[in-house]
Amino acid sequence: MEQYSFLAGVYDSLNSDFDYEGYADYIDSEIRKYEKIRSSLVLDLACGTGKITFALRDRGYDMTGVDLSEDMLSVARDICYENDITDILWLCQSMQSFELYGTVDACVCCLDSLNYLTSYEDIKKCFSLVHNYLIPDGVFIFDMNTPYKFENTYGNNAYVLEDESSLVAWQNEYNKKTGICKFYLNIFVENQDGTYTRYDEVQREKCYSLQRIKRALSDCGFEIIRICGDTNGKELTDSDERCYFTVRCLK
Repeated sequence: MEQYSFLAGVYDSLNSDFDYEGYADYIDSEIRKYEKIRSSLVLDLACGTGKITFALRDRGYDMTGVDLSEDMLSVARDICYENDITDILWLCQSMQSFELYGTVDACVCCLDSLNYLTSYEDIKKCFSLVHNYLIPDGVFIFDMNTPYKFENTYGNNAYVLEDESSLVAWQNEYNKKTGICKFYLNIFVENQDGTYTRYDEVQREKCYSLQRIKRALSDCGFEIIRICGDTNGKELTDSDERCYFTVRCLK
């Protein structure tokens, strides 16, 4: 599994139009709607720079953020330092082999992070660990990119993302047989003298069918509460780019 390195420093600015607050409202609503015991301890798995972690903290949750990328966590820790935030635990660990100090009441995994696990065995390892650390009836909320997105939006298409001081040229290479999409990223970051430094990264995501994810959840001890096509709770269709899961830990 790849981890963000050079991209970490420009990740937030390039995704500044994403509605993190709206997503956090959705998560908060799902937890409150489906929890059986009031949730306070929440794990943000593959938390990145902590945008969702901070937003859930602001909604009253005691947060732990886990991410594989030291660079992404460094950005999160800098935000904590700048804002005098001392009550979030950050752990640099992978989704399929993380260790916590105790159980949590709920877990979230956002922005297609699970698609970065490129083997079905790793998906099941991750689900098993989440099940292990969740309290009985604890809620697990996550999203994944759909086959439609892999085939139509990713495909072999190219994109350019830019802000005032950085640019990312993004070329996709999707193999429908293996389900693997490679993202070739050329990152250009502006220096103080007006020149640009180029960095290159390759990321990979795996396409999983809805049936395989349902089977993995069942095998790992989860009950599916609902699957939606957006954060407003609409029914999932074949043309949705992302599917949103709310599941419960059975013990």
